[in-house]
Amino acid sequence: MFELERVRVLKHKTEVEAVYGITSLSREEADAARLLALVRGHWGIENGSHHVRDVTLGEDGCRVRTGGAAQVLAAVRNAAVHLLEEVDAPSKAAATRHLNIHPEDALPLIFT
Repeated sequence: MFELERVRVLKHKTEVEAVYGITSLSREEADAARLLALVRGHWGIENGSHHVRDVTLGEDGCRVRTGGAAQVLAAVRNAAVHLLEEVDAPSKAAATRHLNIHPEDALPLIFT
């Protein structure tokens, strides 16, 4: 078990938060630098993929929960995230906005 202290400043107000984690690493393997790298790696995945699906593509707001539809929608969102990587835009949200305005730019993404 380990404790990580997070400090962030929002609107000139400093917030300090202690979070806890559990690892299967031995005490010798789990030095502070390695644990921090593992935690940051986890958030890199969260911010890179899950955040895009949750926020940009509205996955958390989706009410589909039964049958195979939820799995199909998840697969479609994964495909969309992959295709959005090919759009020359500063973010996936910007790429989505661009394709909403210029849907004709989406066809080459699918058929290349």
